[in-house]
Amino acid sequence: MTSIEFAKRIRRTAISMVHRAHASHIGGALSMTDILAVLYSDRLNVRPAEPQWEGRDRLLLSKGHACVSLYAALALKGFFPEEWLDTYGTDGSLLLSHISHHVPGVEMSAGSLGHGLPYAAGLALAAKRKHQPHRVYVILGDGEMDEGSNWEALLFAAHHRLNNLCAIIDYNKIQSLGDTNDVMRLEPLADKFRAFGCAVADIDGHNHEALGDAFESFIHETERPTVVIANTVKGKGVSFMEDRLAWHYKSPDDEQYRQAMEELAL
Repeated sequence: MTSIEFAKRIRRTAISMVHRAHASHIGGALSMTDILAVLYSDRLNVRPAEPQWEGRDRLLLSKGHACVSLYAALALKGFFPEEWLDTYGTDGSLLLSHISHHVPGVEMSAGSLGHGLPYAAGLALAAKRKHQPHRVYVILGDGEMDEGSNWEALLFAAHHRLNNLCAIIDYNKIQSLGDTNDVMRLEPLADKFRAFGCAVADIDGHNHEALGDAFESFIHETERPTVVIANTVKGKGVSFMEDRLAWHYKSPDDEQYRQAMEELAL
C-alpha cells in the first residue's frame, strides 16, 4: 500500500470513528493525516508487534484532541486489532477522545496543549546521553504554538544540539476559536524557528514527496533540532469540511458521513 492509499484509509477510518461516537475534532485529525501516512509508511523505525521495543523511534502527538487519525494509523499498521476502533469514545474503552498512552503505539497522553514538545525534548536529550540511536518526532497544532512552553523547549533543544528531535507543525491556520492570524498571529513562523536555532523545512503538508524529503533532511541533520512547518488544510479530503472552523467541533450526520465516504472512495 502506498502512503497515498494509506492516507485515504486513515481518513475514512477516522471519519467513521467520529461519526459512530458522535465525537469532534475531525478537522484537525484530517489535516495531519498525510503526515502520519508518510511517517508510518516510510520513516519511523517501529515494530507493530513490539510496541515497547527499546530501539523504536518515538512519535508523540501533542495535539491530542486529533487522536482519531493516529489511532486509525496504528490499528491499520497492526499495533492493535482494528476492531478496537469501534469502541472509540465509549465508556470503558482504551481509545479515549484525547490520546491515551495506554493504547499500544502511543507514547504520551495529551489533553492540555503545550506539553508534547517539552516532553519530546527530554526524550531526545535522554537518548543522546544514553548513546541511543532512535529519533523523536512530535506533531503540534499551530494554535498550540501560542503556548510559551513550546518556545522554551525550542531554546532547550537548540542549546543541547538535539539533532535527533523533529517537531512537525500541523499549520492548518485554524485553531479552536478562529483563524490563527486573528487569535494570535504566528508569522513570520519560519524565521522565528530559525532564530531559535532550528533547521526549518516549510512545505506543503499534503505533498508526500515534500514530507519525505523533509524527514530525510532531518535524518542527516548533525547539529540542530528540525522543525517541519507542514502547511495543511483543516478537514483535508472532504469538500464540505475543508478550511471550516465548525469541523473543529462538529460530528458528521448520516448524510454528511455518506458524502464523505463517497469523496474518499478507495
